[in-house]
Amino acid sequence: MPDQIEKEIFLRAPIDRVWRALADTREFGRWFGADLPDGAFTSGARVRGPITYEGYEHLHFDVVVERVEPPALLSMRWHPSAIDPSVDYESEPTTLVTFQLREVEGGTQLTVTESGFDSLPEWRRSDAYRGNDEGWSEQMRNIERHVDSSA
Repeated sequence: MPDQIEKEIFLRAPIDRVWRALADTREFGRWFGADLPDGAFTSGARVRGPITYEGYEHLHFDVVVERVEPPALLSMRWHPSAIDPSVDYESEPTTLVTFQLREVEGGTQLTVTESGFDSLPEWRRSDAYRGNDEGWSEQMRNIERHVDSSA
């Protein structure tokens, strides 16, 4: 099984628009499906809020921001597929999610990479990978709709 997931998408929006969709916590939450506090992601900050995605409302979005380099890079750590309320995920290693933006003709190239699956407990590694691989495909469509439909 691979250690990382990588998804790429061309967005017909300027890099500053895509950056705002990533870096502003409320706006990020709108396309990602989480009710996040007002503000911007900042290095070292923990950002937490309830998931609003249908069927997952009992869960929380919970990340620690690693790097913020406007308008090109945002990275954060989280516990992937932390969906079982009976499991203490805090004792597990995290994966690193990195959003990279590159200005290209006609818009912005967005690459999302999640790495570190090899460090997860073996009993849940493949499920976490599979779930997040599918999830990032959906999230790429979500951000595409978001930046195409908003100013």
